[in-house]
Amino acid sequence: MSADDTDAAADDPTGSSAAPDASGTPKIRIENVSKRFGRILALDDVSIDVRDNEIYALIGDNGAGKSTLMNIVSGVHEPSSGQVYLDGRPINFSNHSDARKAGIETVYQDLALMNDLDIASNIFMGSFPTKRYGPLSVIDWDETYRRAEEIMHDALGRDVDVRTEVEFFSGGQRQLVAVGRSLAFDPEVIVLDEPTSALSIDATRLVHETIRRLRDQGMTIVIVSHSIESVLELADRIGVLYQGRLVATLDPEETDIVEITELMTTGTREGAELDD
Repeated sequence: MSADDTDAAADDPTGSSAAPDASGTPKIRIENVSKRFGRILALDDVSIDVRDNEIYALIGDNGAGKSTLMNIVSGVHEPSSGQVYLDGRPINFSNHSDARKAGIETVYQDLALMNDLDIASNIFMGSFPTKRYGPLSVIDWDETYRRAEEIMHDALGRDVDVRTEVEFFSGGQRQLVAVGRSLAFDPEVIVLDEPTSALSIDATRLVHETIRRLRDQGMTIVIVSHSIESVLELADRIGVLYQGRLVATLDPEETDIVEITELMTTGTREGAELDD
């Protein structure tokens, strides 16, 4: 990265001023958001633009605030100050259901899958298609399997038997089932918490292919991660958090592991603090 680029990033760590489509309305706008837990300041005046139809990676060391920010976007926490916007409209979520209704789905690191149930049941658990027999409402299994196949085959591009129990799948395949479950709610934004954590190289490649496929279908993806290698390969832009502050937004093609590591561990680039 050139000296001019470094100076620009220092003035505007969101990176929005240099973006070619910065004049458009961001899909998600996080504006001056702070979050306190008692005396702990977990987020300090963070502003981020996530563009429509991009893969935005939020990266940082443990305790940097990335999970807290993810939970604010997902409706788990409310900001202590600041505002979040979706398509230019202010949003105020009280819980995860509010975020889901607005079109934001989150896939957490633990996946929360039931091993003894098949793919289709895991995808629609709690929201099965139903049909009525007189006064009774029962699960429509034909529709459940049809829609599960549509999600796994068409949206995710995976030729799997949706009647197969999840316990027989690899880590990467299980991650895709969790993503498939999020697609059942027809989201516009998917937040992925450490999507390639502890996965093999082949499984990571499978997950990356799927994320790119979703972006190409018009989805906006936010990835929360501490894996520099993974986000350099996958993301369109990378936001770096350090001790609750956004210290830089980077183009993966114009940065490297050394620079990102320095930002993650010190909040600075080559000894020069980026913002105050």
